[in-house]
Amino acid sequence: MNSSLRFLAACRREPVDVTPVWIMRQAGRYLPQYRVIRSRVSFMELCKTPELAAEVTCQPLDALGVDAAILFSDILIALEAMGAPVEFTGEGPRLGAPLRTRADAERLRAPDPWETMPFTLETVRILRRELKGKAPLIGFAGAPFTLASYLVEGGSSRDFRAIKDMMYLDPALLHALMTKIAKTAAALLNAEIEAGAQAVQLFDTWAGTLSPRDYREFALEHTREVVSELNRAGVPVILYVNGCAGILELMAESGADVIGLDWRVEIDAASARLGGRFAVQGNLDPAALFLPPEKIRERVDDVLARAAGAPGHVFNLGHGIHPDTPVEHAVAMVDAVHTRPRDGKV
Repeated sequence: MNSSLRFLAACRREPVDVTPVWIMRQAGRYLPQYRVIRSRVSFMELCKTPELAAEVTCQPLDALGVDAAILFSDILIALEAMGAPVEFTGEGPRLGAPLRTRADAERLRAPDPWETMPFTLETVRILRRELKGKAPLIGFAGAPFTLASYLVEGGSSRDFRAIKDMMYLDPALLHALMTKIAKTAAALLNAEIEAGAQAVQLFDTWAGTLSPRDYREFALEHTREVVSELNRAGVPVILYVNGCAGILELMAESGADVIGLDWRVEIDAASARLGGRFAVQGNLDPAALFLPPEKIRERVDDVLARAAGAPGHVFNLGHGIHPDTPVEHAVAMVDAVHTRPRDGKV
């Protein structure tokens, strides 16, 4: 079974020979060949130059032997298309003046991705031509709560005080903002699918900061809006939330086909809580890749053994790979996954 068949089959909860594996942020600074390209262009220039974005998307396929390629872009590209200024600095992304009022939200538009993000869609087209069935292509977008967090906080945050203030004090404004973001995210994912993406992932990185009650009332409602609008015939939808342990049952109501897991919950317990109705993705701690290779194999074996009873499993880290991860350790992880049959026996 080749990588293309293996990944998509696992997402559909069909039998596979070995567990497919890819890595969040697998195209990035830990790869020397990526750093060579980044030395010539800024991050945003790289995202907006289809030939270069396609090149770095493909780099991990050869370097690591992963079973899927994920489009090289950034979730904040969609916010720039909506009218928010986006800048990447050494301290992380900045989005200009934080969004605070209804007038601020009304200034944002729900754009046509073919008009405002053509470079992203051209990258998808190039990749489908170049991959030639070697591996499937995953598209992605940011989920409404996470993108709203960046807008309201003005960038990254530790305590998410501003968006929680809006959530509690002006919920109507936050819902209106996230409805507009949901339309944007759905349009982008549909355009990526039309351009050739074979699976899509919705990143709700910051939704794990919410209580189950607030996740249900605010994040889940708008995640469902995105998923329900997708032209998804045969295209699996993966939902990832960092800090998902307290909201797994609610994530199951999103409409997604695959539930992405961070490393803070055991994968067998998570699959059981999901009722065996979903494929699961994850969930090795990214810091485990700093262990010696033989210890990495032990950690991989533990995840695979726990996931053996899941109806479908895509191996991944529980979050993005650290930029200073040794490449040979990432290779050791992928090799360890591929040398263990899907029946759970070493």
